[in-house]
Amino acid sequence: MALTDEAMDKIKAMIVAGELAPGSRLPKEDVLAGQLGLSRNSLREAVRALTAMRILVTRQGDGTYVSSLEPHLLLETLSFAADVSHGRTALQLLQVRRLLESQATGLAASVLQPHDLQELRDILDRCRSAVTVEEFVAHDIAFHLRIVEAVGNPVLSMLLQVLSTRTQRVRIVRGSRTRAALDSAHQDHEEILSALQARDALLAVSAATVHITAVEQWLATSLVDDPLRPIDG
Repeated sequence: MALTDEAMDKIKAMIVAGELAPGSRLPKEDVLAGQLGLSRNSLREAVRALTAMRILVTRQGDGTYVSSLEPHLLLETLSFAADVSHGRTALQLLQVRRLLESQATGLAASVLQPHDLQELRDILDRCRSAVTVEEFVAHDIAFHLRIVEAVGNPVLSMLLQVLSTRTQRVRIVRGSRTRAALDSAHQDHEEILSALQARDALLAVSAATVHITAVEQWLATSLVDDPLRPIDG
């Protein structure tokens, strides 16, 4: 594994140094292996790993290329970590989400247009009529993502999607096992929308913070009550 890590580091160093630009094709395997002082087996393992990380792209019959290296593309590989997160890791992800999403919601208050606000209103109406957890989560994600997208930063949007995936949110809602949790979430959504409609950035930040903190506190309490049980969230 150490040799594979070394090979990965060397390829990444070439990319950072500009020797391999985004979209460029890697030299032939024997040439690159010799250039980097690696065995061909180590190089192949490194290429496979970097391809899984979206740093490289393999085109059947055409060779291996450096990807576009767009940040949102690279961040996609982190979503699996959020999907399988439990316990303290899930709590830490929520803490980061709270810090980022609350500020993004405040920024959105000044840029959302009337048609954007109407779209958010429609999403919340559909959210209230959801009959399954999965349906509720789908609308919940759409609501928050629509707000963050208004900021116009695709990296931020992607990062927040990674921090709180659909799988993770479904586990959280199911884990709460209470209708009160859903009612509270609906109320929080309404308060966030009201702040956005008023174009009150500070109030929007506060409402979003309260909303995410509620989930965060539930997870923290669950962890304290039973530290050996993996939290579904």
